Amino acid sequence: MTCETDRTRLTANLTRALALAFFVSGAAGLVAPGAAGADAPPAGAIVKTEFIVEHPPFASSHASTIAETRDGFVAAWFGGSEEKAPDVGIWVARHDGAAWSAPVEVANGIQPGENRRYACWNPVLFQPSKGPLLLFYKVGPSPSAWWGMLIKSADGGKTWSAPIRLAKGILGPIRNVPIEMPDGTLLSGSSTEDAGWRVHMERAKYPFENWERTEPLNTGKDFGAIQPTILAHQPDSIQILCRTRQHVISECWSSDGGKTWSPMKATTLPNPNSGIAAALLQDGRSLLVYNHTPRGRSPLNIAVSADGKLWQAAEVLEDQPGEYSYPTVIQARDGLVHVTYTWKRLLIKHVVVDPRKLALRPMPDGQWR
Repeated sequence: MTCETDRTRLTANLTRALALAFFVSGAAGLVAPGAAGADAPPAGAIVKTEFIVEHPPFASSHASTIAETRDGFVAAWFGGSEEKAPDVGIWVARHDGAAWSAPVEVANGIQPGENRRYACWNPVLFQPSKGPLLLFYKVGPSPSAWWGMLIKSADGGKTWSAPIRLAKGILGPIRNVPIEMPDGTLLSGSSTEDAGWRVHMERAKYPFENWERTEPLNTGKDFGAIQPTILAHQPDSIQILCRTRQHVISECWSSDGGKTWSPMKATTLPNPNSGIAAALLQDGRSLLVYNHTPRGRSPLNIAVSADGKLWQAAEVLEDQPGEYSYPTVIQARDGLVHVTYTWKRLLIKHVVVDPRKLALRPMPDGQWR
């Protein structure tokens, strides 16, 4: 590493540390127009906002995930000096019904026998209907050369198994939570970045050891697409929405339970080449969390659709300058929606939403109103 690189990294880390200190001191509040803060009374559909950890033991936090287990909520994200640095590991915090626990590093990129450590990336938590809590993640020098890993927890995230490397060509859910099909099959959205940005799907049955994958659903030239999020409108009717380099969210549809897929096409929704997340609600509607902008990573928005095609504006979670990105969304058993996302690359924010109270507004031609 050159001296110039060292100076650049040191400057970036000092900037993050100063920004975090400024925030914690109270000079920078949590409240932003259109978004409730952790210390502010909830407004409208927003039930609660908070940071999962206000004083993490590392400079940068990114790419969070959340799951509801039989014992409560568990969140995970990657944290370290900065994205791609070898010290970046996977950190987990648990919610006991009153507060989040201190974060614990549960995975790192140390390679046995190689005397080398790689960065960890993009954790994805999932609680199947039976069996342990699953935590998928990636390890490697870059997204074009990483590989898939899996650890399991039989006690709601308190302790974890030894890491398992997934089979060659299988990466696991690349960014968003998988879905469990009626027959117990786990369907995961995945993607590769080594020969253009291309989406594919992976599937396995319990105990999720033998995986299959589809061919790429796009060429990388029509759309540079990655990180699909899945909406199962019916057992056989499944939609994926994808992040792209083309400034729009793209989609594909399957009419046979995710085995074959339609050609990828653009939706009316913008995308600034940033992660998105969607969940199918208990009432049959689809809820999408994304940056409604073709550039930048603010604002961060919620849209709702009755059919996955016509989307309505629902809520603005963040609209101030900065990065608010890489959301994950789930609906809990009590009907409330839980969203976690990156807050300025410093912290992970957790927002609880009551979807019944969302005030929906039309978005003609994809324009936020």
